[in-house]
Amino acid sequence: MPAHVSILQLVTAVVFALASAVWMLGLIRVRHHRFENAARRDGGNAGTPGSLPAQRRGAPPWESVELTPAERDAFAGLVRRFGETS
Repeated sequence: MPAHVSILQLVTAVVFALASAVWMLGLIRVRHHRFENAARRDGGNAGTPGSLPAQRRGAPPWESVELTPAERDAFAGLVRRFGETS
């Protein structure tokens, strides 16, 4: 033990090192369980952990609304106006 380091500093460093090791093991374990659960949900062919799920082509039926021709024209005019400013 170096002469300029007190016993309290040494004990504190050891406690922090052990706490860091336990924390990292916990994180590794959580990631492992998340990956296993994702593989089980996807039928065994899970992608990269944290990857995005497959996206839908269109909106669900409860979120889509049919526009009248006048509303479509008004929306097209609004889009053109915003396109001119950028």
